[in-house]
Amino acid sequence: MSLLSEISRIRDGQGNPAALVGEFRRTPVLIPLSGGDNLMSAESDGIRWIFAFSDEDALTRFLAHRGIAADDAPDHVTAVGARLLDVVIPALGSPAGVALNAGSELGMLFPPVTGIVPDAVAVDRAGTTGGAA
Repeated sequence: MSLLSEISRIRDGQGNPAALVGEFRRTPVLIPLSGGDNLMSAESDGIRWIFAFSDEDALTRFLAHRGIAADDAPDHVTAVGARLLDVVIPALGSPAGVALNAGSELGMLFPPVTGIVPDAVAVDRAGTTGGAA
């Protein structure tokens, strides 16, 4: 099943959260860059949210909503979700998650909790601060 299908199933109350995370981990996503080589992100309530998109259309809609024309779109990189969750987030040194398809009906958050990110950086694990171990 595709990532967007899993998100739809979750939204309909029939999905399996573990299947959703597994599909995200296997799926290549687009991550826009900001300020050179920095991944575009935003902070809310002490958590850094990395923006990722399932396809070019979702990325273009997000940028347009932010007032960024297609001609001025920032560069982006492609990575499978597992690389974001297992490598990038632990390297940040502070709590971080992924905001997939932000601002769309098929948007989904992958927060920094056990079962999604490595236990050492999960904010819900006793004795951790959400940063790098």
